[in-house]
Amino acid sequence: MTEQQALYKYCLILGDNALIHSYRLSEWCSNAPILEEDLALTNFSLDMIGRAQALLSYAGKIDGKGKTDDDLAYRRGEREFYNHLLKEMPNGDFANTIAKLLFTSAYEYYFFNELQHSADKTLAAIAAKTIKEVKYHMAHATDWVLRLGDGTDESHHRIQKAVNELWMYTGELFETNEATAILEDKNIAVDMAVVKAKWKQEIERVLTEATLTVPKDQYMQTGGSKGVHSEYLGHILSEMQYLQRAYPEAIW
Repeated sequence: MTEQQALYKYCLILGDNALIHSYRLSEWCSNAPILEEDLALTNFSLDMIGRAQALLSYAGKIDGKGKTDDDLAYRRGEREFYNHLLKEMPNGDFANTIAKLLFTSAYEYYFFNELQHSADKTLAAIAAKTIKEVKYHMAHATDWVLRLGDGTDESHHRIQKAVNELWMYTGELFETNEATAILEDKNIAVDMAVVKAKWKQEIERVLTEATLTVPKDQYMQTGGSKGVHSEYLGHILSEMQYLQRAYPEAIW
């Protein structure tokens, strides 16, 4: 794998994570439990769409084959997506979405803090913009985890159940591959060991304060960064890509 190929794959992973998580959050539009959350989750989704557009546009330029961000979002098959499995999991109830948002936003906060020092100026610029957004995402998710965990018996049960069920997908967040190994040597990619240590410390702090039990690290479900996904990604793409595939030459 060349450095160019590694950077292309790296940008796809980051862009796909933002795109698929954005899609999931957008499903809360008009369905959230209160109006404030309807607006908040939809705005988080828009933040991620902007990030996905920037990363996939950059990936297209790196690839050098004339692909746009739209091409990469709407004209790739399931095995050509490299997002983490956590992002494609169904929303479930509100507690489930909040647990996913906490795990993801805390990871992104520490990841993009590191990436803004990347030797790649474009990635560093995207990271610098992103960190302002994910800082608020993490604060919002943290506030809700504390409220649910230290709330009623029912809210405590639901958020603990969500944390327990999603924990098996968190190990994949910190996996490395051939692309990251190549880019780390060039000071482009992030050292995932640093991100993992900070993430784990923060998650343990929040869960403990919320009177929740931190799950033990046991079996971790992985495969997303290799293009191996759950059935849920196929359902997402069948909806998200339908119009583009039905009318490939359509313009607005």
